[in-house]
Formats: sequence, C-alpha cells, structure tokens
Amino acid sequence: MNDFQDQELVDLLAAADSPSWSVRAAAGRRLAAAPRIGAVADVLHRLLLDVQDTAVTSGTAEALLARGDLAGLRAVLAARADATDQWTADELGAELNGDPRWMTGDGAAELIRQLRVLAADTDTGVRDEAQQRLSLLRQDD
Repeated sequence: MNDFQDQELVDLLAAADSPSWSVRAAAGRRLAAAPRIGAVADVLHRLLLDVQDTAVTSGTAEALLARGDLAGLRAVLAARADATDQWTADELGAELNGDPRWMTGDGAAELIRQLRVLAADTDTGVRDEAQQRLSLLRQDD
C-alpha cells in the first residue's frame, strides 16, 4: 500500500464505499492510477462490478486500461468474466472495445501481445476473456 500516503488511501477506500456514484467513480479512477494496484485489487474489482451505476464501472475500467499495462488489462478482463449484471458486462465490454490503443498500430500490437499473455493466465475467467477477444480479432482478419 506504499502507492499512497496512509491517509489518502484511507480516504480513497472510504470514497469507494460512498453512496454517491460520482464519488465512487472518482475513487476508482484514482485507485486505478496507483503504480501498483495489487494492494487495492479487491476494491477495484468491486468498483468495476458496481451495479448501482455504470459510470463507476466505466470510469474505473477506463483508468485501468489507460495504464497500458498487463495489470490494468487483467483487472478489467477479470471483472468482465465475473460480471453477472448485463449492463455492467456490456459496459466493461465497451471499454475494452474502445481502448484507445486500438487506434494505433503500435498500441494495437501491444494490446494483442498482452491479450496473448493473459490467454494463458492461471485465472480461468481472465484466460477465457482474453482468448475470446483474440478469437474475435482473428475473425476480422
């Protein structure tokens, strides 16, 4: 939890439980930007699966994908695999499909590389989501 000052982390964790969707969404974006998200992975997962407001899901997913790293992509794929609410699942899918890295050749190549790594993940849900996204790409070829 060294990514934040102690009080900042306490405040963000409290904000993640706020009744206000905008406060939860802001907390999700801020927590997603942490250099190491492992310490707050459970909170991020819960925010990604927020069934009260898809703005929380969207904001958190967008911030995780903006990291451009394997950890952020993995977190969004894991949530997509666990989503039981259709609106939430659709929102996570839209964020994955709308990842700006798809807009450039280098970004798309890196995203595909990350999906290939995650297609061998130990978590079945992550693995299945990554494999599904890769299979959709192959259909477009």
